Amino acid sequence: MSALALPLTDTLGRPLRELRISVTDRCNFRCPYCMPAEVFGPNYPYLPRHAQLHFDEIVRLARLFLGQGVRKIRLTGGEPLLRPQLETLIAQLALLRTPEGQAVELTLTTNGTLLARKAAALRKAGLQRLTVSLDALDDAIFTRMNGVGFAVSEVLAGLTAAQAAGFTGTKVNMVVQRGVNEQDVLAMAQHFRGTGITLRLIEYMDVGQSNGWHMAAVVPNSELIARLQAVLPLVPLAPHHPGETAQRWGWANAQGQHDPTQGEIGLISSVTQAFCHTCNRARLAADGQVFTCLFASQGYDLRALLRGGADDTTLNEAIAQLWQGRHDRYSALRTPSASVRGPAVYPLHRIEMGYIGG
Repeated sequence: MSALALPLTDTLGRPLRELRISVTDRCNFRCPYCMPAEVFGPNYPYLPRHAQLHFDEIVRLARLFLGQGVRKIRLTGGEPLLRPQLETLIAQLALLRTPEGQAVELTLTTNGTLLARKAAALRKAGLQRLTVSLDALDDAIFTRMNGVGFAVSEVLAGLTAAQAAGFTGTKVNMVVQRGVNEQDVLAMAQHFRGTGITLRLIEYMDVGQSNGWHMAAVVPNSELIARLQAVLPLVPLAPHHPGETAQRWGWANAQGQHDPTQGEIGLISSVTQAFCHTCNRARLAADGQVFTCLFASQGYDLRALLRGGADDTTLNEAIAQLWQGRHDRYSALRTPSASVRGPAVYPLHRIEMGYIGG
């Protein structure tokens, strides 16, 4: 393989910095915006075990991605805590180092229902940070949204266990839908204020083909922050780093300045304020397909290369060619016509979120 300038950049000059790894396409939730029960029913053809990447295959690819510029790895699903012995994979990934000798930033996204029993083991294995999905504090709303009757208390117990295990910087993701859970945004903000947990409000996105998305169900984050500021003291904060997906708002003190002890909230506005121009993430599905966009219509099969005996040079070249040819900017293309009510029309086919993770 010829020498490459690192990190790799795509056709729009965006570097490769983050790898999201889906370890399973299964989930114990049936959220209508992600894996609706009418589509993902008892007979849904999930990946058989032999089709999923083995832990050694995941670790090998992660090591190669680090060599190409990746500095952060996020484990996702489906629900990643459904993958047996996930702690073993985390321990192996935690040993990886960048070419400069630095440890990789290792995070995980979960719905939190298995977190109470697994948090300590995840932390011991080397997981650094958690993001937990929670769409409402109201049990009636939450059980309706998760589709299977899980109570809010189970997720909150997971968050408590995570803090007891030593996790800091935990984030809670809330997907906001008009007429569904928007009325619970204020309660969520008040609940997590000052807890050390950052609430992030996410605009309802047209991921996949199954969720019946339409623009009328999107609550723009500009509307949400106006609602919150009318009741709660918030001030805008600068981003932590380039490519950060969330706009940061800090809880303010009586002098109108950010009070770090009260924390902050984040707003992810991928529908109304697309941030494609800074997207630096590749996604590795549980079966070894690599996707260069959350809204992709197809992936690139690295599993076939792995199991066909490809050496590291061949795999590195495949990764480099894929990223250097990348031109995805779905949300930016969708945004100019986002005011039109109705389903998104580009591309015609999109991979489901439960398959490649959020």
